[in-house]
Amino acid sequence: MAMDPSPPVIAVEGEEVTIKAGFVAAKLGLSVDRLRAEMRRGIVYGVVERGVGEDAGRLRLTFRHRARSWTVVVEADGTLNEAPALGR
Repeated sequence: MAMDPSPPVIAVEGEEVTIKAGFVAAKLGLSVDRLRAEMRRGIVYGVVERGVGEDAGRLRLTFRHRARSWTVVVEADGTLNEAPALGR
């Protein structure tokens, strides 16, 4: 069985979370260049919430751009559970 050589869309290593810019940009309806520019301006931002108690091991990532947002829960096993993008 061949392994996928590409890095995961979302990688969690200890306290650090890395997500591919192109993935977030698409979810927010932006180009990668515009995503990066809007992040520098503070118009696009993300929030990481770490689960506690029965949710320990889970992360909820929320990205916002103006009236639009996208949320994904990263399960302890790496499975992604997306909430639909909100906004226009």
